[in-house]
Amino acid sequence: MAENAKTAKEKAQDRRAAEEAERRKLDRALEKGLEESFPGSDPVNVTQPAPSPADKHIERGSR
Repeated sequence: MAENAKTAKEKAQDRRAAEEAERRKLDRALEKGLEESFPGSDPVNVTQPAPSPADKHIERGSR
């Protein structure tokens, strides 16, 4: 077996770390949205809809 091949345990740890990082990213986005909209009556939408064909001319930042 190659030295740089990851074990199943290492792959699972990497996957959990990536999922945790994504969760923290979403939590920060939600918190920012709540702070910017407070006090408001509408709930914050954490998801970003896909751009429509009419939005092709708009330059978007990298994620």
